[in-house]
Amino acid sequence: MARVEMVMPKMGESIMEGTVLKWLKQVGDAIEQDESVLEVATDKVDTEVPAIYAGVLQEILVQEGQVVAVGSPIAVIETEAASAGAPAPTAAPAAPQQTPAPSLNGAETSVPYLPELHDPQATAVAQPGRFYSPLVLNIARQEGISMGDLEYLPGTGKEGRVTKQDILAYVEGGKKPLTQAAPATVAAAPQPAPAAPAVAAPIPAAAPAAPAAQPAATPASKPAPSVSGNNELVEMDRMRKMIAQRMVDSVRISPHVTSFVEADVTEIVNWRNKHKDAYKKREGENLTFTPIFIQAVARAIQDFPNINVSVDGDYIIKKRDINIGVAVALPSGNLIVPVIHNADQLNLNGLSKRMNDLATRARANKLKPEDLEGGTYTLSNVGSFGNVMGTPIIMQPQVAIMAVGAIKKKPAVIETPQGDLIGIRHFMFLSHSYDHRVVDGSLGGMFVRKVADYLEQFDPNTAI
Repeated sequence: MARVEMVMPKMGESIMEGTVLKWLKQVGDAIEQDESVLEVATDKVDTEVPAIYAGVLQEILVQEGQVVAVGSPIAVIETEAASAGAPAPTAAPAAPQQTPAPSLNGAETSVPYLPELHDPQATAVAQPGRFYSPLVLNIARQEGISMGDLEYLPGTGKEGRVTKQDILAYVEGGKKPLTQAAPATVAAAPQPAPAAPAVAAPIPAAAPAAPAAQPAATPASKPAPSVSGNNELVEMDRMRKMIAQRMVDSVRISPHVTSFVEADVTEIVNWRNKHKDAYKKREGENLTFTPIFIQAVARAIQDFPNINVSVDGDYIIKKRDINIGVAVALPSGNLIVPVIHNADQLNLNGLSKRMNDLATRARANKLKPEDLEGGTYTLSNVGSFGNVMGTPIIMQPQVAIMAVGAIKKKPAVIETPQGDLIGIRHFMFLSHSYDHRVVDGSLGGMFVRKVADYLEQFDPNTAI
């Protein structure tokens, strides 16, 4: 028998910790491979964490309600499937005394050099807490690959995850012990011009044993304020606490500036009125204005790619993918922002179906972590609440967000070959908040104006 530690897995971009909501198994319970062991809450989504090995739950290291960092031990499983002789991960060499550039994934640019992922000698740095699919874990067990070596195996999947091809290539290559590989080869790589500091700093090696998890430091840990008999004291729920903290952090991090444009969306209103009943009958779903707004934003991002960035220290990270998050109101009154990935590659029907699916699952609390990660720009429809405009707060680490207001009929001057006329048109305000550290007024203003242009130039003959 061998004892293996179950660690808090990484469950999404920028998620560094999770709160243990409920243990589904107790000490002494038998656990099957991939069977859910506990429920974990993050600031994005609640999810169940499966066991990577079958065995018996021998020890619970973290109690319900405690906050645990990604990669920290949360339980001990006694199992015969684990490799008792797994070598301990060795610490990575100390990095040079300089501020490293942020690491990037395949959808981001501005990296002078990154070591090849398929070269284990160039990237043999431990990644504890990384998520592994059941297929990868099964292959590892069949081939006798320890978790120590698996954590050092470079991954070419999303967020550095190990794919089937990665582990099979490692097996075919003779399963050389990755824990003994030195990442010194990175230093031999070509260096960029002196004006730009070296980047591609390796991911930090596994840290020493993490201290015992501490209870979450939330406002609830403070003494409750006293109130008079005419007042009611209501504690924030967990999601509202998360939202509150993120909003405070965003305002602290980003100097917000907001630009406004009023757009004539008469053609869009008439087009939707013409097609919504047939679309409902054909697809069984509602045809809303939101897909049209998303399409206009995606096109404007293609025209102004410097809006599609994030900031990390003194670096601007340009995103190749256009992933648009859309704020969805939940029955609880909270908001959640699922993401439409590669929105520029979908037509109106694809955007409509994707948006309807995400909104439905969001309200039913059935979103997955991947539905909430990777956003590069956000859209908020304040008009759905009858508001004509708003000044939205940026979703970090993005640098801009747009709010669309309620559509209102107004008298307007209409230019015709016969002269100017007064007519009734449908107008809507667009509010564009942006991070003034990297987005100046010219770029922020031109971007929102371009979105309005795409809406006003909507082709009434568009098919869906």
